Amino acid sequence: MCQGGSVRRIHPYVEDDPDLAAVYAYPPGGCLRVNMVASADGAAWLEGRSAGLSSPGDRRIFHVLRGLADVVLAGAGTVRTEGYGPSKPRAGWPALREGRPPAPPIALITRRLDLDLRGPLFAEAEPYQRTIVITTRAAPRDRLEEAGKNAEVLVAGEELVDMAVAVRLLRERGLGRILCEGGPRLNAELAAAGLVDELVLTISPLLAGGDAARVLNGVAARTPLALAHVLEEDGVLFTRYVREEPR
Repeated sequence: MCQGGSVRRIHPYVEDDPDLAAVYAYPPGGCLRVNMVASADGAAWLEGRSAGLSSPGDRRIFHVLRGLADVVLAGAGTVRTEGYGPSKPRAGWPALREGRPPAPPIALITRRLDLDLRGPLFAEAEPYQRTIVITTRAAPRDRLEEAGKNAEVLVAGEELVDMAVAVRLLRERGLGRILCEGGPRLNAELAAAGLVDELVLTISPLLAGGDAARVLNGVAARTPLALAHVLEEDGVLFTRYVREEPR
């Protein structure tokens, strides 16, 4: 059981200390879930990073979501800005990950492989969670060869990454419970391709202003969603929306 401190459910019914693993369980067969945090006025970051919008409850849910996922998907910009390393097993994960590796791999979307290919995300990942690089056929050959030394490299497009192909390649590897952590441009591209099944959105009680991106930024996408639940802790709202129309 993954209990949630003082988090309480306020929709569709009231419940104190809900089991977060049950609340956020993936549907049978998995899905692509986007997890983001935003201010009350829609900003997806403060000073370029999401940490200033987070909260203790948001971080607890973040770790539950990772524990439930088969793979964590992120864009190269998010990996660079947030300083990604490999996911680390946590105390509550063995029950969530029974029959699966102790921690999910990180899969990153990058068109040109402009990343530190010798950094922690590549050099420190355990063999069972080798980082997955999803890129294009046009990526520099030397970068492809360098990435292949410490990662699994998947080609999903010619000049641009084809999101449908990228997701299909992950699912073909048995990674059906996909947790996308952004950023906003990647989220928009996935939504535009009709690939987003769920949005898990933390709403921070803060007005940020400025020119920060929204949760989806870039390509226009209209995806009808239904509100599955709302949790609350100290004024922070934790919402989960599910796609109304099955793909």
